[in-house]
Amino acid sequence: MITVNRYRCGYCGACVSVCPRDALDLVETYIEVDDKCSNCGICTKVCPMGALELVEDEE
Repeated sequence: MITVNRYRCGYCGACVSVCPRDALDLVETYIEVDDKCSNCGICTKVCPMGALELVEDEE
């Protein structure tokens, strides 16, 4: 699961542009992650602010 720290996010949209499944969307001043996310983590690597984090789901 991808989490977004909204206090760190600079709303640059870099994560949105690299998502291979088009699961991220920049909506005004926040990032939305939808069900299409495969938790690949590419977006966390390109975020210049370190605002995205890949968190393992607990089962």
